[in-house]
Amino acid sequence: MARIFSARDRRFGGYLDDYEPGDIYEHWPGKTITAAEDHMFCMLTMAASPLHVDRHWAESETEFGRNVVVGTFIYSLLLGMSLPDISGRAIASLGVSELRHTLPLYHNDTLYGVTEILSLRASQTRSRQGVLTVRTDGFNQERKIVCTFKRAVLLPQRPPDEK
Repeated sequence: MARIFSARDRRFGGYLDDYEPGDIYEHWPGKTITAAEDHMFCMLTMAASPLHVDRHWAESETEFGRNVVVGTFIYSLLLGMSLPDISGRAIASLGVSELRHTLPLYHNDTLYGVTEILSLRASQTRSRQGVLTVRTDGFNQERKIVCTFKRAVLLPQRPPDEK
């Protein structure tokens, strides 16, 4: 008899009980960011600084000598990369802290993400739920950190019949 596995159950985030402080999740695949994607994100979010969308200006007027990918796009990509491993089952996002952009990311650079489990605890007000706190670091193709942040999510505990 064939075994059937649902991606909903097996590959889209874990229960609170599945994580331990110190666990490291290397998210895959990475994402190469094109100028078109960065420009689209800037236009959709009204963050159309010439630093991000005007190649000639960025080349001639900035210390970088080229366009820099907008930081909110980098953060959004890292959050999305971490979702299947960390928060696919999340009931709620409880907040982000210590968001830092440490180095610029440029068009055609590739972004990779790694998340470390910092802590977990049962909720004091919600039965069978708990808070998972993690730190996610984003790296470029040279393994240099370009972005880092902490976040907390509310996750369900594993149902008693699945233990």
